[in-house]
Amino acid sequence: MRSCKNLLVSGGAGFIGVNFIRLLLSPEHAFSGRIINVDALTYAGNLSSLEDIEARHGGKRYFFEPGDIGNPELVQSLFKQYEIDTVVHFAAESHVDRSIVGPEAFIKTNVLGTFTLLEAARQYWGTHPEGALFHHISTDEVYGSLGETGYFTETSPYDPRSPYSASKASSDHLVMAYHHTYGLPVTLSNCSNNYGPYQFPEKLIPLMILNMLSGKALPVYGDGKNIRDWLYVEDHAGALWTIITGGRIGEKYNIGGENEWENITLLHTLIDLVSCKTGIAADTIKGTVTFVKDRPGHDRRYAIDCSKLKRELGWKPSVDFETGLAKTVDWYLAHPQWIQQIQSGEYQKWLKKNYEAR
Repeated sequence: MRSCKNLLVSGGAGFIGVNFIRLLLSPEHAFSGRIINVDALTYAGNLSSLEDIEARHGGKRYFFEPGDIGNPELVQSLFKQYEIDTVVHFAAESHVDRSIVGPEAFIKTNVLGTFTLLEAARQYWGTHPEGALFHHISTDEVYGSLGETGYFTETSPYDPRSPYSASKASSDHLVMAYHHTYGLPVTLSNCSNNYGPYQFPEKLIPLMILNMLSGKALPVYGDGKNIRDWLYVEDHAGALWTIITGGRIGEKYNIGGENEWENITLLHTLIDLVSCKTGIAADTIKGTVTFVKDRPGHDRRYAIDCSKLKRELGWKPSVDFETGLAKTVDWYLAHPQWIQQIQSGEYQKWLKKNYEAR
């Protein structure tokens, strides 16, 4: 098992990064080192998601460093100051719709930001990076779109269809190139759609939950029959730790929930769940479902084959979808203050621009 003392977590104030940090600093977890969270706090970064972590561990095992991973001076200084031995690279622009409207930010963060981190790691660890690791978190969207059958494996060819997935594919290639060219110790993971607590409500599940609670329309792209594989975020965080501590250097691992749903079927399941928990009539909510023009380059189906991760490292999802979805709804119902804090004027402008114009 690989030991980690000083983890540089990029994008740790985002959805998956928050859940990863919370897992590692939970009382029952075996990790005993330090986490250095560097985040530029763009629209989806939210430090309130880590307030209790800061209160318990701030200045001892948890350190927040505001800043852009595209700033080489900052990143290099963090490696030296905290003696970083492990990088867990979450930081990314991740919303497909935003990448269609404004692709430049995706190239800067996802490609150039990854390059800056890789260079800093290469320079700091030098030619003898024993015990060090650069783990890069990516997406199943780099593989493109599947037909009605088949699954993405670690050897599936890349076929990105949006500026977002193209930028993530580029970063994947950079990471593996640094391993093959410079001997940088890396692992890489490609995950399916995440859901769960602390997710910014531009993504499907939290967007629909919050719209149901406020009586707003539920926008569905196209015919609603696009299929996604759903992974509970805490299971993803556990899989990442499994790879970081036990994965083979230079290997990539797919992380999936083994849980495919059509978007429209998922939405109706979510409607019934919210109705049951809130007393809002399901028929009333269903009357707000609104089919909108499909987005350009919308991939039809994603499905992950995660058998390599299960076979080699013994990981498997621990939360079934019905349980995970119920836990997610309960969390959003129980955290109205968190929701109010992130529903800024900028967020509302984004929803109007993205959905009402279609």
